[in-house]
Amino acid sequence: MNNFFDKFKLHAEKEDLQTVVTNIDAGVVFRGTNLWVLIFAIFVASLGLNVNSTAVIIGAMLISPLMGPIMGIGLGIGINDVTLLRKAVYNYSIATGVALTTSTIFFLISPLDDAHSEILARTSPNIYDVLIALFGGFAGILATSSKQKGNVIPGVAIATALMPPLCTAGYGLATWQFSYFIGAFYLFIINTVFIALATFIIVRFLHFPYKHLQTKRADQIAQRVIWFVVLATLLPSVYFGYDMIQQNRFIKNANRFITNEAHFSNDYLLNKKIDAKKSSITLVFGGKEIAPEEIVLLKGVLKKYGLAAAKLEVKQGFAYLSEDKNIVQNDQFTQLTVAMAEKEKQAKILQSNLDSIDNLLKLGKQVYAELKAQYPAIKNAVIQPSDLLSDSSAKAPVYVVLLSLSANLSRQEKNKMENWLKVRLQHNNIKLLFQR
Repeated sequence: MNNFFDKFKLHAEKEDLQTVVTNIDAGVVFRGTNLWVLIFAIFVASLGLNVNSTAVIIGAMLISPLMGPIMGIGLGIGINDVTLLRKAVYNYSIATGVALTTSTIFFLISPLDDAHSEILARTSPNIYDVLIALFGGFAGILATSSKQKGNVIPGVAIATALMPPLCTAGYGLATWQFSYFIGAFYLFIINTVFIALATFIIVRFLHFPYKHLQTKRADQIAQRVIWFVVLATLLPSVYFGYDMIQQNRFIKNANRFITNEAHFSNDYLLNKKIDAKKSSITLVFGGKEIAPEEIVLLKGVLKKYGLAAAKLEVKQGFAYLSEDKNIVQNDQFTQLTVAMAEKEKQAKILQSNLDSIDNLLKLGKQVYAELKAQYPAIKNAVIQPSDLLSDSSAKAPVYVVLLSLSANLSRQEKNKMENWLKVRLQHNNIKLLFQR
């Protein structure tokens, strides 16, 4: 058992701590090459968001040098190095400002201004983003502190996604959509704080060389400030995470309710709209007018699906539109008419297919009875129209008749039976097969 737990020990692979501090300190500064790489990475990420390309965004995250000053902030707090902390915060501020400015300029001049899914995904942070940043930060600082660094840092850069939120914030500024800016920038702050927190925790756990402040009280104040920032960042994300779970649950329950309960005779569900934020469900039906008491009964079932507080609105396509005679020319009425006609056409085709199958079964039973009367040796039969497939693309229609016999028939009787079947089934291509 001791050998098993030995596998989790870190000290054997730990890099010289002073070397780690020096490496992180060197990656904090943003000037020259680092700054230009950041600008180009911002352009790449902004292009990826603009054209909704996940691969391009991932490439930008791999290029970005933003992890340096964030880990520097965590290290500076962890070892109480005020000089390193100030330098990291200063460079972090420069990097953030340059990134925001670059992305805002890009989206101001870009001819594409649609908010695709990759942009929308960065506007509503929640508790799960906190956990991703925290565990990503743990992986990052552990790898940096180890002799076996591997490819962890690029992976952390992708998982914690520092670049896309900044570019989305720039998009919000460029398009004057400040809700996008606030949501995306808050996600960037979440990633920053919790990567830094993870760095701080691991630095303390690995016993990096610690620098005390002038007094014990100054040390205590510093610790309180750290935890205040952590809690101030964490609590809103917990609320957003809870709200996201509630919205997902509402949508799931609403879809179950619609699938199982929202049915009226001689009516078709033309459209549905589920608004989880407003706890509302809107259903549009086409067909005959739905009685008010039927709608009341439908609303009464909401509680069964955990939707007691939901607002259900039932709109009736044709009945609703017919209240105003002038609305007949309306595009909406035309769309409903087309949808209804298509539904009826599909229903007729389906019914025709069912009738055809039923007629074939009846014909098969009748032909079997007539054959049995003529040839008592027949025990059972398969009588089925089909297509004869061959190497050529053309299909030849054929009627397959498979008969199971208790005694052999002569060639003359078989030919006579085949000719009779052609007349009876009104089909020239008969495939007559026998088995005993």
